[in-house]
Amino acid sequence: MASSKVLMIGMGAGAAVAIAIAVAAFATMGGSATTTPAAAPDNNNAEGAQKVKVIASFFPLYDFTRQVGGDRADVSVMVPPGVEPHDWEPTPQQIQRASSANMLVYNGAGFEKWVDAVGANFTVNTSEGMSLLNNEDPEEQKEHGLYDPHIWLDPVLAKHQVDKIREGLVKIDPPNADYYNANAAKFASELDALDSHIKSELSSCEKKDFIAFHEAFSYFSNRYNLTQHAVHDSLTPEGEILPQRLEELVKLAKDLDIHVVYSEELVDPRLAQVIASEIPNGRVLTLSPIEGLDEQEQAAGLGYLDKMREDVANLKVGLVCS
Repeated sequence: MASSKVLMIGMGAGAAVAIAIAVAAFATMGGSATTTPAAAPDNNNAEGAQKVKVIASFFPLYDFTRQVGGDRADVSVMVPPGVEPHDWEPTPQQIQRASSANMLVYNGAGFEKWVDAVGANFTVNTSEGMSLLNNEDPEEQKEHGLYDPHIWLDPVLAKHQVDKIREGLVKIDPPNADYYNANAAKFASELDALDSHIKSELSSCEKKDFIAFHEAFSYFSNRYNLTQHAVHDSLTPEGEILPQRLEELVKLAKDLDIHVVYSEELVDPRLAQVIASEIPNGRVLTLSPIEGLDEQEQAAGLGYLDKMREDVANLKVGLVCS
């Protein structure tokens, strides 16, 4: 990566050293149905009956599909635990496994660039029909597409995704339609409860601005009247961070009296730690984009609803909510 001069306007020597070290360290880091569905097993799920096989692209869709499919669907996930999914690419073996499933569930909006290579029997694009936010960066559009894909972080939009999954399961497995419809309705009510919980928890906050690790929270911020800033001024948590950007974030935090910088579970937290070390009473907490779980979280059996509630609890600290 290209090197850059470090400009330390208005910052002390300690800050200059910290940011220079951080930059040096991180310079080295780096539609619904498109085909006719394959015949699903003929079953009313009597004990021992074969389940439909469904593969979801990454964690939130895996969890949504499990909630709807229940014990009538064998659900697995493409992106492994602990792996950041934005630029992940499947192996030939993973492509072969996905192509043999009854259904592939994916986010769409340009998130899974690899999906066309899978050649799945039946696909469900869970963002189809949504009004999506534009990706405003022309350079980023070339690599990551025209839209912001992080729709799952808005529980109201997540209900749309759940309904698309329900439609797909009903289409490939009609005998179990009532079961899938009931499960989807139950999970939709849980998403409604989550939406109400977030509104209540964030109703009495002193601040509206927060610093996320990357720009994953635009849909969430729009829904709950917040203002997102990000360490990575990008729809992905990857790429080089210039010293000037770190300076800007330190100044922003001081100007807005922000004391919390948010990191993510699948990234190195040192950039957030550097910024936090340069602001009064600064600290780092996790604000998960729920793009995947680490191995410990998966072992603990955490789900989408758990992670969203964790995010809200940590946001309340940064936003100074009563």
